[in-house]
Amino acid sequence: MTQHKIDKILIIGPSWVGDMVMAQSLFMALRQNNPDVQIDVLAPDWSRPLLERMPEVHQAISMPVTHGMFAWQQRKAIGLSLRDKNYDQAIILPNSWKSALIPWFAKIPVRTGWLGEMRYGLLNDPRKLDKHALPMMVQRFVALAQPAADARTPPAYQKPHMIAARSATTIDPPRIEHQQRLILCPGAEFGPAKQWPAAHYADLAVDFIEMGWQVLIMGSKADASTGDEICAHVDPALRSSLINLCGRTQLAEAIDLIDTADVVVSNDSGLMHIAAALQKPLIAIYGPTSTAFTPPLSELAQIVQLPIECSPCFKRECPLGHHKCMKDIQAETITAKIKHHFAK
Repeated sequence: MTQHKIDKILIIGPSWVGDMVMAQSLFMALRQNNPDVQIDVLAPDWSRPLLERMPEVHQAISMPVTHGMFAWQQRKAIGLSLRDKNYDQAIILPNSWKSALIPWFAKIPVRTGWLGEMRYGLLNDPRKLDKHALPMMVQRFVALAQPAADARTPPAYQKPHMIAARSATTIDPPRIEHQQRLILCPGAEFGPAKQWPAAHYADLAVDFIEMGWQVLIMGSKADASTGDEICAHVDPALRSSLINLCGRTQLAEAIDLIDTADVVVSNDSGLMHIAAALQKPLIAIYGPTSTAFTPPLSELAQIVQLPIECSPCFKRECPLGHHKCMKDIQAETITAKIKHHFAK
């Protein structure tokens, strides 16, 4: 295949918050290779607030086809609409066959991605993934910025670094002067196995409220009941410093609000990756998932995971029914780590 000069790249973005955050390391690598390259990202509309906070991205292009939909005609129409954009290369991050259709319909000269689901033809710059050589998702993303001959070599990468907008519309509960803020992120889209118990989050909240901190609980509408449960475990006399914002913020507001935190405590979730990319002090609580594949990419992140024989099991619900990998992590362990951070 004749190599074209690469000045304009279309990225077919992933469908999950954490994956999109980690994709910024790819954007950084592309800009490092060519500081003048234009990077556009075709992704679902929900991801626009993330992309707008990544200075490497020139434009976010709406992907109206939702995750899991085949939508041949719609993908074809999108591809045809992109033909006059004169992209030199497309990099397809999802591994599905259908995700490679739009760049093919758009006739983008170089179409790069990992082989999967028989994508020969749709990709003309295919790479064969060696999962042992590239165990981390961020490595697999960044390797696509390198020549095909280097695909088996673990690439150096820059950690994601988003820049908050702090727009006037951002929800920001008032606090007294110099009051420190702890943000709790108790949700997990993957399933309940990844969730540290609400009662433990409540114990942690009490520890810091009694030290004079303000505590915010953040998550999606699906996490609102978890937030309510945390609040219910806290003495009413302390609740003025505990605010449940689950389901009350859009993603843009959530990003900018997390940027106001002094410390974030989170399950393995999309908000965890956002906190890491905002360079916030972070305690990431892991149980059934592995830190080897998608850890928080930040020097300020500390991971708490117990060495339990059955962990990580990668199950949405505990197959043994005891959920010890999360239940046995006590609030005082997290409190001690945060205190140690501020004592440095």
